Amino acid sequence: MTDSPEASEYQIGDNTLERVLTMTKYTPQAHALGIELTRIEPPKVWGKVAYRRDLVGDPDTGVIAGGVITTLLDQICGVAVVSGMQHPTPVATIDLRIDYMRPAIPGRDVIAEAQCYKRGKSVAFVRAVAYEDGPDNPIAHATAAFMINTARPTKGGKA
Repeated sequence: MTDSPEASEYQIGDNTLERVLTMTKYTPQAHALGIELTRIEPPKVWGKVAYRRDLVGDPDTGVIAGGVITTLLDQICGVAVVSGMQHPTPVATIDLRIDYMRPAIPGRDVIAEAQCYKRGKSVAFVRAVAYEDGPDNPIAHATAAFMINTARPTKGGKA
């Protein structure tokens, strides 16, 4: 398991891609679930979670747990917000609504894509979908709102 980073490590990297990869690496739950970013075209991102037996929610069916899908969608939505920022800053989930449409197919990786469609000064809005083969056969749809950290550093260097 990766150790927790120092606060300054969240700002590592000269570009947004490096910073969102660091963000995902140091999110403990995303790291534990093996969430990977697979493509970034700001403000749209793609990611996946590989099927693993320890992520199954119902041993009788082999279906991946709904909480894994929730975490994947939340993580990828947050990355979509940060990916479109000129000067990346931390974000926090304010609201996350997920509509589950069907169970994930046992043994298959789950892919997600998210797009930040509106970003204001302090709040951003995102839509996302999780699937195996394509977004036209979704496992789940999500809409989310994220708070954008707008705190400015003080003379002491702390926000």
